[in-house]
Amino acid sequence: MKNPLLCHADLPLFSQIKPEHIEPAIDQLLADARSVVEQQLQTKKNYTWDKLVVPLEEAENTLNKAWSPVSHLNSVVNSDELRAAYNECLPKLSDYSTEMGQNRRLFYAYRVLAKSAEFATLDTAQQKVIRNALRGFKLSGVDLNAEKKQRFKEINQELSSHSSQFEENLLDATNAWTKLFSHKRDLAGLPDSALAQAKQTAANQGEEGWMITLHGPSYQAVMTYADDRMLRREVYEAYCTRASDQGPHADQWDNSLIMEQILSLRHEKARLLGFNNYAELSLATKMADKTTDVIDFLQDLASKSWRQARNDLVQLHDFSRQHYDAGDLEPWDIGYYSEKMRQDFFKLSQEEVKAYFPISCVLPGLFTIVEKLYGLQITEITEFDSWHPDVRFFQINDNTGESRGQFYIDLYARPHKRGGAWMDDCVGRRKHNGIVQNPVAYLTCNFTPPTGDEPALLTHDEVITLFHEFGHGLHHMLTQIDYLDVSGINGVEWDAVELPSQFMENWCWEQEALALISGHYQTGEPLPEDLLKKMLDAKNFQAGMMMVRQLEFSLFDFRIHQDYEPEKGGRIYEILSKVRAQVAVITPPAFNRFAHGFSHIFAGGYGAGYYSYKWAEVLSSDAFSLFEEKGIFDQETGQSFLSNILEQGGSQDAMDLFIKFRGRKPSIDALLRHNGITA
Repeated sequence: MKNPLLCHADLPLFSQIKPEHIEPAIDQLLADARSVVEQQLQTKKNYTWDKLVVPLEEAENTLNKAWSPVSHLNSVVNSDELRAAYNECLPKLSDYSTEMGQNRRLFYAYRVLAKSAEFATLDTAQQKVIRNALRGFKLSGVDLNAEKKQRFKEINQELSSHSSQFEENLLDATNAWTKLFSHKRDLAGLPDSALAQAKQTAANQGEEGWMITLHGPSYQAVMTYADDRMLRREVYEAYCTRASDQGPHADQWDNSLIMEQILSLRHEKARLLGFNNYAELSLATKMADKTTDVIDFLQDLASKSWRQARNDLVQLHDFSRQHYDAGDLEPWDIGYYSEKMRQDFFKLSQEEVKAYFPISCVLPGLFTIVEKLYGLQITEITEFDSWHPDVRFFQINDNTGESRGQFYIDLYARPHKRGGAWMDDCVGRRKHNGIVQNPVAYLTCNFTPPTGDEPALLTHDEVITLFHEFGHGLHHMLTQIDYLDVSGINGVEWDAVELPSQFMENWCWEQEALALISGHYQTGEPLPEDLLKKMLDAKNFQAGMMMVRQLEFSLFDFRIHQDYEPEKGGRIYEILSKVRAQVAVITPPAFNRFAHGFSHIFAGGYGAGYYSYKWAEVLSSDAFSLFEEKGIFDQETGQSFLSNILEQGGSQDAMDLFIKFRGRKPSIDALLRHNGITA
């Protein structure tokens, strides 16, 4: 039988990919790639771009196009068989990556090319590919002796395995907890949409009644609306102890040891490469120059935000006592009384807002905004191979009719799908022999699915999430760079990679844009002006609390990597407590195991890099302030952002590109202003 991962189709053949196809395909492609490298190195000293970089990029591209759908399927339709096949391949891919990075002959070949007369004739992006590659060799341990190289390889293998295990434990722990109710009154306070979803969840499990889960939409509904305080506490505890030594499934999928191992291995890897700690190693590929820059940046933001955060909390306490005779507020009370307070202060209910954001309005409206900004047309393609009936597929063309990219969108939460929202690379842009390989993206969210005859209704926060991920997608798809290593988000400094995504969020607050993405799901009537005014008035509701929460995550992540000492271990919760004492205004209970579910840093690419969200928010707020000056649909400004940021990928340093767009270095002022924080 033909292996669908080896048939070189333009798009993955999802319906044909079976677990048994995965390992044979990856084995063959890795063998092919090694053979290509050996072949190119026969050239000895006559290394050129076409004889060295192009064939290696071709091999890498073929491997990426096979592994990408496998990795994606493992995240969105996880099964035991798929997981086993995926995990079998991880050490093989890790070995290959380390082997290439430590190949001295290959390093020598790139160095020869960098010093050759041809280098000066290459364009900026090509030179960046070569410079990045030389840096990559250094960061892969090319200069280490044989014994240290072997240890480096083992570390990478183990890190790959532990990160995957961390994510699996979290997914299993999330799926393991459900609670079934036979009486609707036990879920008093939950809006009709959440109750309908709970009923549908129960029916999907073959049960009568209403079922809640720890998946995002269900968890948020309970924490925001459930009148039963003991239920909120129970759900809070189940959620914040997932994959830990605490809670209803204590020790069952415990990530404690895995986190310690990841921190230890990262530290050892950094030391092998001559860095003092993993935070320093992390910054080798980022905009921030040194660790003190990051700590100072976060602490400066904290000092400007903490007083407002404290005021937010005091105000919430006063409100809950005065109106509900509530005693001391616990973390499982914060969301509930915050929603009550929002409704009281601004006469604004999230449920009322949701009615105006059916996905049938939001998605086409988002496309219209992108069309107005960048002159793009987005059209749906109905015939395509998919992994789930909910998935949709779209094509992007520019105003000349030229195809710029395609994307899959998978919007709704379901069992066996990883939580959260993300954009991932399905196919990257490259140009070979005059033919452009158009980029393809995966856009994945976990919104509440449609129920019965009613469309999916998004909270405004979910609208913002959709715009955020679409911003990443545009960065990946609109690139005009022809070399895989620096096209789209490839080669972009990690603390600048959130610029296009956070930038897109701004349109979710603008009246002109909101008119395009909203309409009542039953009547089609536009978002009423008084409701918009309430939303805008409430925009920075508890902004101080939200700011310090993100700073807590960022400082914690950076400090556990920067302050790691092998003889003391990770001191994960000790450091988290110190960070909270410094910046937080809410102290969670002792059983809280937030870090055990912090997959961004233990299983994603954000280890010692979570600060990137805030770093890039400075860039995105400042970039958007130019649209505030010129008009949010000003075409000249839109074209400038497109040509200076989105199209350039990682072909130039992020700071240089930002200055080209904005005319100066970024300023923190717009970020504080957008959050209603006075410095």
